[in-house]
Parts: sequence; structure tokens; C-alpha cells
Amino acid sequence: MAEVLAPELKIPDPVEVTKAVTQIAEKSQHLVTEFLERQSAEALSAVENPVMGKAFLEMTQRLLANPAQLVNAQIGLWNTYMTLWQQGTAVLFGQKPEPAVTPARSDKRFKHDDWQQNALFDFIKQSYLLTAQWVQDTVTHVEGIDEHTKRKLEFYTKQFVDALSPTNFPITNPEVLRATIESGGENLLKGLTNLLEDLERGKGSLNIRMTDLSAFKLGENIAVTPGKVVYQNDLMQLIQYTPTTENVYKRPLLMLPPWINKYYILDLREKNSLIKWWVDQGFTVFLISWVNPDASLAEKNFEDYMLEGPLAALDAIEKATGEKEVNAAGYCLGGTLLAATLAYMAAKKDKRIVSGTFFTTMIDFSEPGELEVFIDEEQISMLEKRMEKQGFLDGSQMATTFSMLRANDLIWSFFINNYLLGKEPFPFDLLYWNSDSTRMPAKMHSFYLRCMYQQNLLCKNGGITIKGVPLDLGKVTVPVYFISAIEDHIAPWKSTFKGPKLFGGPVKFVLGGSGHIAGIVNPPAGGKYCYWENADLSADPESWLKGASKSDGSWWTNWLEWVKPNTGEQVSPRQPGDGKLKVIENAPGSYVTARLVK
Repeated sequence: MAEVLAPELKIPDPVEVTKAVTQIAEKSQHLVTEFLERQSAEALSAVENPVMGKAFLEMTQRLLANPAQLVNAQIGLWNTYMTLWQQGTAVLFGQKPEPAVTPARSDKRFKHDDWQQNALFDFIKQSYLLTAQWVQDTVTHVEGIDEHTKRKLEFYTKQFVDALSPTNFPITNPEVLRATIESGGENLLKGLTNLLEDLERGKGSLNIRMTDLSAFKLGENIAVTPGKVVYQNDLMQLIQYTPTTENVYKRPLLMLPPWINKYYILDLREKNSLIKWWVDQGFTVFLISWVNPDASLAEKNFEDYMLEGPLAALDAIEKATGEKEVNAAGYCLGGTLLAATLAYMAAKKDKRIVSGTFFTTMIDFSEPGELEVFIDEEQISMLEKRMEKQGFLDGSQMATTFSMLRANDLIWSFFINNYLLGKEPFPFDLLYWNSDSTRMPAKMHSFYLRCMYQQNLLCKNGGITIKGVPLDLGKVTVPVYFISAIEDHIAPWKSTFKGPKLFGGPVKFVLGGSGHIAGIVNPPAGGKYCYWENADLSADPESWLKGASKSDGSWWTNWLEWVKPNTGEQVSPRQPGDGKLKVIENAPGSYVTARLVK
């Protein structure tokens, strides 16, 4: 049997330990004082948040009402433990039996060698996996609970199970044990310091650093594609990027990013910037950079985002370039706004957008995936009450929601690295962007949750009315291109697949590899992921995929060939500021640099 731990023990320096403990005590006192001062005004008690308590109470009552089911589940657990004990005994006698359970291939928690090579930790790992599987199966098979409540129970049970993983505790994590012995416990002291710093930065709420926040600065080492802000209003700045080619396509390209995140995911670094790639292909690129709203914009709604976003941008682009017609693209929520805008323009006989591209965009919200667990009357009403007090949805709340969808990767891995191992997070531009949260105006976000997720009105003829105009996507006849991602957990591709069928013109649906971000930010030079395409959209998603052709490389080049017929002839490049709109400031502009947490 492999030796459990044999590193050299380090004796900590008493002076350094004293300094560290003193600093920890000072920070702790400050945080406790701040926490107590804030409670009377801001704390949300368990009484105000009864949603999950009711669900778990109902599940318990159902289980107790069917003792036979509970007994059978318990017997099943005993049998699996017997198998595990037999396996453990065989290991002691030098045998190598097949494991009773193994982690999923995507589960990165048990990659350390000791989880496989050390009998004790292998036993702990398998015990946890078997118990976690039993708990989740028991919840899944409780009878008499409606499907929505059951999905919530399954989701939050998984959060509970993930939190109790042996990797999250020093005494049952071999990597942490080794680090503790080798450093004489300095890792835990450093980890406690990191924890207190994150609490202080989050003003009493835990805001785990995913990356070195001091390693990046917008306009210097990320979001560096040259351009100028040429227009702005209360909700957005419009950036016009500097051309790099001898000639450009006649029709400009307008990009609508989501306002739930900042735009520079499309312009992180030169080698993976979609913005720079577009410019280098000969497009005159305009991009909307949404404001990070405060309480003064609480009354801004979805209609305002359309009028002051894409419609205002179209007017500005004409002044800047003299061109009325553009190609437009929207990412995620920006794509939902683009769809509504196209329907509004179709009703108004406005033909300025000649094609629409949708990145991981949901238009039919009937199957929203895991996000559905957060969308019911109780939870939306509770969120609305909170937004009424602030005037906006705090960006950290939305960031936490998305992190919960991949808790092991986006929460617990950093908990282990920062607090148990006492390491500094690695500088990573993508995680810097992910930590750069944005707020959302209360009225707009309430409309979005209720009219899109809860009532699914956009896909219904006349379901949504903008300025007295009922929206009908079937009247949109311009060509549209959908790119979705096969592993997307925010906008599941089988849900986005319904979107193209709602339009009245030529449509194309392409399925890319990876997830919500990497599936889109996939430059041709990287050669990481493939994509699938199939012109027949009449079938269900699974049948479509079975009949699709697979191509290696990036979907970017596929899109370029699709959009070229709508780009117009080549013309001389347009420099920002040469038209009727003068330069306000350099890209990336001031709206995007406003951070919620330093």
C-alpha cells in the first residue's frame, strides 16, 4: 500500500506566525463590526426566503408517507457499502479489484495521485461518491412532487452534495494535508488571510477571487483593439473600431453584447479577439458597450434598451459612415434583444438591418435548462422586492447564480486553491472578465424574467408590444444565422435550436463545440473545437445532430462565407471621427471600466 504522507515537516517561524495572526485578528474585528452594522438594514433572513425550505419539507413528508421506498433506498445504500468494504479488504491483501464507483470524466476534483494510489483516500473518495449518488437518486425518485419542484430539489441537493465533498476539507484532502505538513501550516494561515481579504472586498459577503485582479487593465492588456467612442447616451457607448485593411465592406457590422456581462469577452487578447478578427476581415465594426447602471436608471425597461441601444446605434452609424444598411449580431441576451428589434423593424417596414447573427441566443424560453430552478413566482417576487430597495439587481447576485451552475469548477476549486492551499489565484483574462460583474435596472430585469423566462412571450405572435407595436418574429424575412454550443449550460443548444424556426426568412443553424463562452470565442488559429451544420431544421434537435455534417476548426470562417453576400462591395476604409460623429474618447470607453468590486 502506498505511503500516505511522507513530506519533510517544516517548523513555522514564530515571528511570522504572530504577525499573520495579528493581521487576521485586526481584519476579523473590522469585518464583524461592519457585518453587525449592516444587519438591521440589509440582511435577508430565512423567514423572508422560505422557497427551498418549503420544497425540502414537502420532499421529507413524501418520503415519510412512503416508508417502503425509503427502506429500499437504504438497503441499496447498504449493498453498495458492502461492495466497497469487500473491495477495501481485497486491497489490504494485495489485490486490485475494480472500483465500486468512479468519478465522471468531467469531474476534476479527484485528479491528485493520492486519490487513486493511496488506499485510504481511494476509500474516502468512493464512499463519498456512493453516498452522493444515493442522496441524489433518492431525491430524484420521490413520488408525488411536481416537476418544477423536483428540479429545484435536485439542483439544490447537488449543491449540498458538492459542498460536502472530501476535497473541500483539509483533513480529507491529501493535497492540502501534504501542503500543511510541508509548510508547517502556513498554507492555512495564508488561506485565512485570503478569506478575510475576500470578505472585506465583498463588504462582508464572500467574493472569491478567481484570478489576480491586479494583473489586468482594460485598454492596456485586455480590450485593446484600437477604436473610438463616437456616440453615447444613458444606456450605452457606441465604439467604432479603427480599420486595418486597404478596403472595407460597404455595410458596417453592429455587435450587441449582453448587458448581463461586459462586452470585452469578445476582445480579451489579440489572438482570440473576435472584434479584431472582424476588423481584419474588412468589416467596419461598431459595438455597443452597455452602461453599468445604478439606482438612477431603475425605471429603464426592455423598450428603452431597444430604443437607446440598437435603434439609436443605427442612427449613429448612418451619421458616422453615411450607410443606412448594416449586418447585426447579438450575443446571448443581446441576441434576444436583436430578435425583438428585428420584429419591431419588420412591423415598421424598417429595412436597415439586412442580416442577423445570434450567438447562443434563446428566443423560445420553454426549456431554459438549469436556470429554470431560479424562475418561479416565489423567487421572482422575492427578487423584485430586493430590487425595489436598490433600484437594480446587484451583479454579484447574478454572478453567484451562474457559478452555482458549475459549482465545482467556479466555486469549490477556488475555495480549495485560495483558502485551503493558501495560493494566489492564477492571472487569467477570462476569469478576470467573469469577475467583472454588471448590474441590471430593476424594471428591465423584472420584464425580462417575467416576459421571457416565465411567460415565454417573445416567441408568441403579439406576445410583446413595443411602443404600441406588437412583435411577430414570423414577419422577419432577413437571413439569420444561429451559432450555439453543444455544452452550453446557460443557453442549452436544444432550446436555442427552436429559435430559427420562428423567423420568416432564410435561416441557418450551426452547432459549435464547448460551452457558452469557449464555443463562441474560438478563433480559427486555435483549432480547438469543431462545429456541426445541417440545412434541415424540421427535425428534433437529436435527429438534426445525427444528420449533421461535422467540420474541424472554427465556426468563424463558416459565418464569414454565410454573411459575405450581404456585405456589399468594397469601399475605402472609414476612420472613427471622419463622419458627422466626433470622437468622444478612446476605446474601450468609460462605461465598461466601471467596476462593482475592486
